[in-house]
Amino acid sequence: MERALQLEGKKFLVFGTGLSGISAAELLVRHGFSVILYDGNDKQRQEDIWEKSPILKDTEIVLGTLPEPVIAACDIAVLSPGVPTDLAEVEQMRGKGMEIWGEIELAYIFERGKVLAVTGTNGKTTTTALLGEIMKHAASEPEAAGGKGISKVEVVGNIGIPYTSVVENTDERSVTVAEISSFQLETVHTFCPQVSAILNITPDHLNRHHTMEAYVQAKMQIAANQGKGQVCILNYEDSVLREFAGKTEAQTVFFSSRHKLPQGMYLDGEEIVWVWDGTEAAVCNTGQLQLIGQHNYENVMAAAAMAIMYGVPIEKIREVLVCFTAVAHRIEYVVTKRGVRFYNDSKGTNPDAAIQAIRAMKWPTLLIGGGYDKDSEYEDWIQSFDGKVKKFVLLGATREKIKDAAIRMGYPEENIILTESLREAVDVCYENAVSGDAVLLSPACASWGMFENYEQRGDMFKEMARALTE
Repeated sequence: MERALQLEGKKFLVFGTGLSGISAAELLVRHGFSVILYDGNDKQRQEDIWEKSPILKDTEIVLGTLPEPVIAACDIAVLSPGVPTDLAEVEQMRGKGMEIWGEIELAYIFERGKVLAVTGTNGKTTTTALLGEIMKHAASEPEAAGGKGISKVEVVGNIGIPYTSVVENTDERSVTVAEISSFQLETVHTFCPQVSAILNITPDHLNRHHTMEAYVQAKMQIAANQGKGQVCILNYEDSVLREFAGKTEAQTVFFSSRHKLPQGMYLDGEEIVWVWDGTEAAVCNTGQLQLIGQHNYENVMAAAAMAIMYGVPIEKIREVLVCFTAVAHRIEYVVTKRGVRFYNDSKGTNPDAAIQAIRAMKWPTLLIGGGYDKDSEYEDWIQSFDGKVKKFVLLGATREKIKDAAIRMGYPEENIILTESLREAVDVCYENAVSGDAVLLSPACASWGMFENYEQRGDMFKEMARALTE
């Protein structure tokens, strides 16, 4: 809150009228700041925005073209995550000397407690949700956090809850667990988590970041302000992250699914082991976990390592690990019909995430893929099928591109089925499946163009699967 006092007299332009933008504007208005709310979509109505958020009824709203006097009148722009930082309007603001923030940076200015932050190409939501449950469980443990205890826990960010909507609930002993995307990290300046984690980095969102180098740089921003008093958890199996360990000032701790580490967290057969200062402790056996797949074991190790470094006893962590189930839309078991299992991995919006999902399947699989094109390449995904995919059912804008890649990689063309809708894709899979098979929705693509978001896509898949007749 002391940081917020330094903003006295500043005028804010909040760019975006979605959940994140509205929440940011509301926070600023509640603290008496002057705010202009802007959105480039001129088809919106000011009245609808005021109805959605009555607290903004006296706030100026600008839609469509952004007038020069509005830019001149403001000191700080707060961008919603969906607003590219190289957009013409943003470049115009930057040229006029405006500071460019994101909603995460704004919320952090008002943060009273400590932050644990997770980023990475894949696994963020599962790791964040798991860590949130661990910290909530630890809040009942007086010895947690080095004996200081934890008063309350908020889980925020890319997981679906704007940070600005709950930051006023924090206090000196609270913990905020945050899932942070590359989009959100582009616009942080002072954001400094007590413990951060970068789970992995593989190509994604190159239509937004343009180059892999820019994408990697955005991810690294999570530790930009960390020093020796903070901790950064890194995946030892990622060569980019091994190299990054020597560049950050934070204390780095590795987790590994393939190597026995002298210090940190590693997977030894089915045992997850923690080693620190020469002392070894068993965390849990993977056979005890509800989550499936090696990528999920990495998520478990990352969350557990973050909690340990914050001072949560391993016994408390273990109690949560063995009960935690998959988050919605991430290799989520849906239903079994006629002996056919259905899994919803709608959050698998890039090839690497989809690779993890197909690797987790233990059955012959009918795979539904395709969607919006984020300039991804699909060869590695297809190579990971390893004879497991019986039928490859494609839909969306990328279906021809993926089909061509599959044929080039030697996948049988007669097993590829192009469909016009998710409904058709589900029906085709069910018609071709036999008892003992699995149907997996793991698109490797974004949902845009056919659905509002990956949640809607996943929810529709679940409804369709559950409605199938035996």
